[in-house]
Amino acid sequence: MPKPVVTRFAPSPTGYLHIGSARTALFSWAYARKMQGTFQLRIEDTDRERSTEAAVQAIYDGLRWLGLDWDGEPTLQFSRAARHAEIAQELLRRGQAYYCYCSPAELEQMREEARAKGLPPRYNGMWRDRDPAEAPQGVAPVIRIKAPLKGEIVVHDHVQGEVVFKTENLDDFIILRSDGTPTYMLAVVVDDHDMGVTHIIRGDDHLNNAFRQLAIIRAMGWPEPVYAHVPLIHGSDGAKLS
Repeated sequence: MPKPVVTRFAPSPTGYLHIGSARTALFSWAYARKMQGTFQLRIEDTDRERSTEAAVQAIYDGLRWLGLDWDGEPTLQFSRAARHAEIAQELLRRGQAYYCYCSPAELEQMREEARAKGLPPRYNGMWRDRDPAEAPQGVAPVIRIKAPLKGEIVVHDHVQGEVVFKTENLDDFIILRSDGTPTYMLAVVVDDHDMGVTHIIRGDDHLNNAFRQLAIIRAMGWPEPVYAHVPLIHGSDGAKLS
């Protein structure tokens, strides 16, 4: 028997609900209702400097005005930071992540060396297989995922078709900052899993995020959601309408 469909809408309360977000919410809501599933609302309020209660309320009001009702109570992402950190620690225990002690100067040097070779500026895996005993004293590390080194990550997208990403273009990105707060990539994956989300319908500007999020999902051995990345709305000048 197939799992019940669970979709979600996950806006950031850094401004008012715009037309692109409303359209994505509509698709997620309509699919859940058609499939007699669940439509959940998650407020991604981890940007504490820009998130406001007024913007949260505006999202609620905007969805209600559109007639898009959600199931259960909204999830506030910031309140789940301890759970996100717990999964980062679990990935460490599984050998799927590691502590990185790079300084800002070392990271900048990596970026400059990559640019000089005509490569994208990114982290070079400096601490991936280092002995923990080499860790410098008094430096708070970040936690990085061990991204796959070979092969491809394939997204079977229900809108974009089969999208292939070469893992050689994926670096060991940060999942937990040195102050213990989660990055967007980790928080989204953990919340989607814990909320039981089966179908992720969102703008195609998030397609590149899917490859990174799948790296975390697979490292945890979690079920992979169905993806549908819908084209964005653009104005007559070609700019994104947001």
